[in-house]
Amino acid sequence: MIRYHAAPAATLRIVPLDALTLIFHRASGITHVVDSPVPEILEALGDEALTSESLLQRLADRFDLVDADPLSLAVRLDELVAAGLVERRCAT
Repeated sequence: MIRYHAAPAATLRIVPLDALTLIFHRASGITHVVDSPVPEILEALGDEALTSESLLQRLADRFDLVDADPLSLAVRLDELVAAGLVERRCAT
């Protein structure tokens, strides 16, 4: 089972800027300019490692999503993993 975990909070500096959010990833030295739902995904993950299904349910509950799309979340999670903002872990 695959679980996703946000990069440690100490390695991220998150600054909302109008409709966008700046995320400085200290480990890579890269500043990411992101839009919704990236900040919401990182917030929903918090310090927990969640499956994509659990994360989707948490996002749906917190943001009153009626048309939550598992495929869209999976694509976004893959992008965040590639950027180093989220880690993918295989649980046994």
